[in-house]
Amino acid sequence: MNTNQALQTTYSISDLSKEFDITTRSIRFYEDQGLLKPKRRGQTRIYSLKDRVRLKLILRGKRLGFSLAETRRLFEMYDADKTSTTQLNTMLELIEEKKTSLQQQMDDIKVVLMELNSAEQQCLAALEENKVQG
Repeated sequence: MNTNQALQTTYSISDLSKEFDITTRSIRFYEDQGLLKPKRRGQTRIYSLKDRVRLKLILRGKRLGFSLAETRRLFEMYDADKTSTTQLNTMLELIEEKKTSLQQQMDDIKVVLMELNSAEQQCLAALEENKVQG
């Protein structure tokens, strides 16, 4: 196996685990979910460049709030439609849904922050009042 990562075409589970800072158990889970399909040499899993790219996409999608089911759906569509038009259109729909959801969360956070700031000011005012009366 070539250790120069730019030229590397196969990876062990420990290679991917170290590169992406995740457990081998997580990688096996993604395999069990059908998201990764390594070849086998005896008990050893041999991951391809495609598996590495997919793992990177799984982790990126996870950070963006995509479920594994959504990620699987995109992979399945890509595998069925190599032109990826369907995948790209679905991805755009999912992105729009995520943006809407995140915007709502951001609005909710702003409201909660305003309420906390108001409560904080009331507490500070009450403390000042206690000092004056004290």
